[in-house]
Amino acid sequence: MPRYIIEREMGEIDLSALEEVGRKSNEVVAGMEGVVWIRSYISEAEGKIYCEYEAPNPEAVYEHARLAGLPVTRVSLVAMEVDPSMFH
Repeated sequence: MPRYIIEREMGEIDLSALEEVGRKSNEVVAGMEGVVWIRSYISEAEGKIYCEYEAPNPEAVYEHARLAGLPVTRVSLVAMEVDPSMFH
């Protein structure tokens, strides 16, 4: 399954609303075949959230965001995953 990194321009991030946003995202994912939310990284300093998803195509990523009420600044297809253990 293709993997994507989604960049979301959030402006000021309200961490108190994070639980509600996460629940809504999970609710939408549950109704979409082949879409999996893997993890997200929050940068309060930049006002951005970077999310990692598996999805059949970029259109599914955009549809998830639309249904969850989340902004999408950029969707990038991950070509390869590397980690430090591969370079010893």
